[in-house]
Amino acid sequence: MFVKMKSAGVSVFLVFLMISRSEMSGKLSNDEDPTPMEKVTHVQEKQQTTTTPPTTPVVTSPAPTTPEAPEEDEFLGPSECLKKKFTRGSCDLVFCRPWERCIDGHCSCKPPYLCPAEGVHSVCGLDNKNYRSYCQVMALSCYKQRPAMSHFGGNCEEGQPKFTSTIDPDTGVVKIFIPDPVSPEGGTELLVCRKIWNMAAANVACKNDGNPLGAVTADSRLYSSLTTAGDNKKFPKQCVSVRCQGYETSLAECEIYDKTSVGNRKVATATCHKASLAPDECGFRCANTKCVPLNLTCDGVDDCGDLSDEMCCKKCRNGGFRCRTGVCVHPEALRDEQIDCLDGEDELTKHPINKPEVEHKLKHLEYSSPKNETRDDRIHLEAKLYCGIPNATTVDDVEVEQRALGGRFKRVVGGVPANPTQIQWQIALVENKKIDCGGAYIGGCWVITAAHCVRPSPSAFRVKFSLWRKFEAQDTTDIVPVEDIRIHPKYNANTYENDIALVKLKKLPFKDKCLVDNPAVSAVCVPWSSQLFQPNHTCSISGWGRTATGRAAQVLLWANVSLIADCQRFYNDRFKPGMMCAGDLDGSVDSCQGDSGGPLVCEDELGVSYLWGVVSWGERCGQPGFPGVYTQVAHYFEWIRLHTGWPAVTKFNS
Repeated sequence: MFVKMKSAGVSVFLVFLMISRSEMSGKLSNDEDPTPMEKVTHVQEKQQTTTTPPTTPVVTSPAPTTPEAPEEDEFLGPSECLKKKFTRGSCDLVFCRPWERCIDGHCSCKPPYLCPAEGVHSVCGLDNKNYRSYCQVMALSCYKQRPAMSHFGGNCEEGQPKFTSTIDPDTGVVKIFIPDPVSPEGGTELLVCRKIWNMAAANVACKNDGNPLGAVTADSRLYSSLTTAGDNKKFPKQCVSVRCQGYETSLAECEIYDKTSVGNRKVATATCHKASLAPDECGFRCANTKCVPLNLTCDGVDDCGDLSDEMCCKKCRNGGFRCRTGVCVHPEALRDEQIDCLDGEDELTKHPINKPEVEHKLKHLEYSSPKNETRDDRIHLEAKLYCGIPNATTVDDVEVEQRALGGRFKRVVGGVPANPTQIQWQIALVENKKIDCGGAYIGGCWVITAAHCVRPSPSAFRVKFSLWRKFEAQDTTDIVPVEDIRIHPKYNANTYENDIALVKLKKLPFKDKCLVDNPAVSAVCVPWSSQLFQPNHTCSISGWGRTATGRAAQVLLWANVSLIADCQRFYNDRFKPGMMCAGDLDGSVDSCQGDSGGPLVCEDELGVSYLWGVVSWGERCGQPGFPGVYTQVAHYFEWIRLHTGWPAVTKFNS
């Protein structure tokens, strides 16, 4: 394919065709480019098995807040990532929780009323109030930055027992009290079993005990040793398993299950952080200034308490799973029906899961599970927007032979005619009965295209949906008038910086929608994170632009391209923030004249498609060493959201 820009009335279009080397040689040269108009080169155109991590004691000191790895480590890094101080609140790399939303790359608290109301369980708060859901009480906790939840269910009146957790000052043993209206004592006091106790849970226990940096160690001791503590304390004879993610403000917000008799087993202990002399060496400095051993980083366990030890990893240790964004997640996150990696890779069926352990947990779940509540909330929020999955259609990667310019050439995968209803978010932008640009439908009444394709004159444009042949409508084709055109306020027609625009469609008469229901039209998802897809990921481009023969395509074409890193090396200072590159460096696949504004779409591991780029400009069409330049849509997420509203643009962080 080749990519060209639209110049004063001409748009940049994709060329998805590849000419064989034997046919290319002798017919075309760099001096005989079949598409004479260069892309905006001079800007003349239009605008292993899970193990328990060691519990080496750690001391902290008031050191720099930047995470750092003083020694080289095969798991942790790179340093460029560590310097950015990513935490669990960095939604470019991880998902926000249901009671948060992603704003400018950071998770921010949502108002409680925005939490789902369907299929939820009521929760008793520590303030003696009943809350509609776990999400709602967590939203309150997020705002107040302190624990708000007691337990699931009612019996929340003043004077009724509430959940508590304590750390015995002499032994470090962790105790919890769970309210139970059936019990004569109003609840049950329990210890915490050692089995799955880790630093993430110890951090939560210590934070709730007044230590903002959490725990120094997550350890254990034999139950029999407690009777020799010296003060004849009585400890409960039952314990429960507690699994925390690390973000919780109280153990009440963690999974609590599998109550059992302690016997002479080990029970959990925690040593909380206290100010001490600065250590001579620090394995890893967390973003919150806490110091943890280097061998506890990148293992899928939140040892820092802010997840900064799991955010920048080259690979994971102790059975942890590495997402493509460099984040390590706990092996129990694999196939747990909740997406943890941005691209959904952790939920692929190819990953093994410990089914007996999962079934055991479900059978012995003594209390309502916050994790299940979070999963249900996510499912509900995700269901509010259906995008990125076209209605039933198939794409056959076939070769098609055609004649052109008196010779034969093959259109291969990377440049083939689309099926008539295959690319269901592709639109044609019509100006004065002429199609010079494409675009992408993102749902509701909104289309995204390139800024250089439009001007602030809505009446001059129409949007064609489900168009296959460029000059011939099919049964599914729909033509919709334009109500408004919103060009990015910082668009620069000379440099093509911020080359993106929103096209708002007119609503149907007496209806609150702009399109008649059409099974051949689907919306593509809008990405909120620039890290969702990494370099070398294979994506697709589509449009009616010029082909390798120099002629405009008559039917919609599509091609596969690869995302290319460090594009500035090709274009130097012409490459601006918000731009990205894709194609083949040999020039065999590119977008070209007539493709401008069209979609560069990437698919995640779960089959959901995202509008990753908008065809913008490049150095001629298919010029070796000069890949096509696209507007990176994720870079403009906040601007898009501002105009379209939350429900229309984000599938997860709504």
